[in-house]
Amino acid sequence: MHHTETFNPAIYASRRQRVAQRMQPGSIALIPTAIEAIRNRDSHFPYRPDSYFYYLTGFTEPNAWLVLTAEGHSTLLCQPKDLQREIWDGYRLGPEAAIATLGVQDADSFDHLMQRLPRLLENTTAVYYPFATHTGMAQQVEQLLEKVRARARFGANTPTAQLDLCAILDEMRLIKDAHEIDTMRRAGIISAQAHVRAMQRSAHMLATGQDTREYHLEAELLYIFREHGAQAPAYNSIVAAGHNACVLHYRASDAPVRAGDLVLIDAACELDGYASDITRTFPANGRFTAAQRDLYDVVLASEEAAIAATKPGARFNDPHDAAVRILTQGMLDFGLLNANRVGTLDDAIAQRAYFPFYMHRTSHWLGMDVHDCGSYNEPTESGQMQERQDPLSGETIRNRPSRILAPGMMLTIEPGLYVRPGPDIPEAFHHIGIRIEDNALVTETGNELLTRDVPVKADAIENLMRV
Repeated sequence: MHHTETFNPAIYASRRQRVAQRMQPGSIALIPTAIEAIRNRDSHFPYRPDSYFYYLTGFTEPNAWLVLTAEGHSTLLCQPKDLQREIWDGYRLGPEAAIATLGVQDADSFDHLMQRLPRLLENTTAVYYPFATHTGMAQQVEQLLEKVRARARFGANTPTAQLDLCAILDEMRLIKDAHEIDTMRRAGIISAQAHVRAMQRSAHMLATGQDTREYHLEAELLYIFREHGAQAPAYNSIVAAGHNACVLHYRASDAPVRAGDLVLIDAACELDGYASDITRTFPANGRFTAAQRDLYDVVLASEEAAIAATKPGARFNDPHDAAVRILTQGMLDFGLLNANRVGTLDDAIAQRAYFPFYMHRTSHWLGMDVHDCGSYNEPTESGQMQERQDPLSGETIRNRPSRILAPGMMLTIEPGLYVRPGPDIPEAFHHIGIRIEDNALVTETGNELLTRDVPVKADAIENLMRV
């Protein structure tokens, strides 16, 4: 529960009901939260609850499990009140208060986990839990079932199936509700402001002759995130000056930011458990060179094409295909690809000739996790499959029909162009890395971009950075 929102237990109760309705009759689900992770010696990483657990409870304390039956009865096991521990580690809700505060039917101390759970599992038909998300959980479930089986002579039946709760939860989380959309909209606004500040700081420092480093720009991002109540960055901030922008997962370091270079910033905050994800690329001193501007405008045109392709009824792959077309045409226009070698635009796309300059996908789902859960294949067409050979790796790829977009889905749109030096590559483009990323909510009529409070057109970026 974060101070930036008033806690509404009804939101989480209705999600638990929806999960229960999708479970097998007579079954039970176990959902643990994340464990605390030690960074080194006595120091912990900042704690963040497990996304599935938080989605169903809104509860942010460690050492907790949610147990949910197909009949809709929920039990929370959480840290007991312990005034001595609370002096050191902070307030605990405790089982007594949990019922009223969180809207669960029953609560107990986390210390009783291994005693309570076998009793709850008795006489259920199947046990659900999120597969492959918690190390050691499969063994824990086995131990619990062993305890249930040991009570067979007292009339206890053991569940005969173990089912993946992710299958139910991922489909639910793919469609964002009004509460989630509101939170993500606010996260997008904060993150956009942070990008604006970083751009302006870069131009100002260079204009006043200061030694400018990537970490100066990262500092602006972190300041704005916290200043507006976001709990943390949603992922490791990428602040990449000059040739560092050609490294996709580059971490902000102490590399110099120089006039004449482009700076690529891929950074955004997490607010109340929800991520945003923005990338902007800008000239360090606020003025694009001709070569930078040429490639920038290609990437922006490809992003706009991908945005136009993002609408209900379209396929998840459509924005990617739209971006690749524009990017590949740009590569041909500016001599990154040689038409005599790769042939027509369609030939170049078919053989993936663009891949050395554009090696990632254009989109991913976005939500509580930056790369959010949810299948990229269309579940209503799961039986259809085509095999094809990848022209680059030679591997056989099984293509299933791509997901049909629907209102409430949230995805990133992030085309890029990365030019490393090489034979036949015009020198003016060497070491240029550009990515432009926005967050799109699929609506009834098309999409809404949540991240455009930071400009994206080259002229608008230059205007913003005028010192």
